[in-house]
Amino acid sequence: METNNSKGTASPSQLIDARIAELNDWRGTVLSRLRTVIQEALPDVVEEWKWRGVPVWYHDGMICTGESYKSVVKLTFAKGAALEDPSNLFNSSLEGNVRRAIDFHEGDTINVKALKALVRAAALHNRSTAKK
Repeated sequence: METNNSKGTASPSQLIDARIAELNDWRGTVLSRLRTVIQEALPDVVEEWKWRGVPVWYHDGMICTGESYKSVVKLTFAKGAALEDPSNLFNSSLEGNVRRAIDFHEGDTINVKALKALVRAAALHNRSTAKK
């Protein structure tokens, strides 16, 4: 793995690349596709690596995390409860007051247009609620 400094630490983007590669199954493919959709929706999105192995995307605040489990890839929106979801993408963590998530299972189709709209809405929400 390439490193980004003399201490030998990998960048968040490199760590996400490595996670996708190590999954080596449908979960890696889905996580990679979700990452691409997020980057297409917000070309200046910032990638981070948190909590010992969770990809996180930021734009004026946290947008979402991308977690991989045995039977699901979960995209959790930090402030998802505040977002309109006209395409009903949220299908997990619906009981909370703040977060909402989308669980992707093997074989699921990604509604790219709706997901991009949701990602942009999250960034807009972050911008509108940021402390000045």
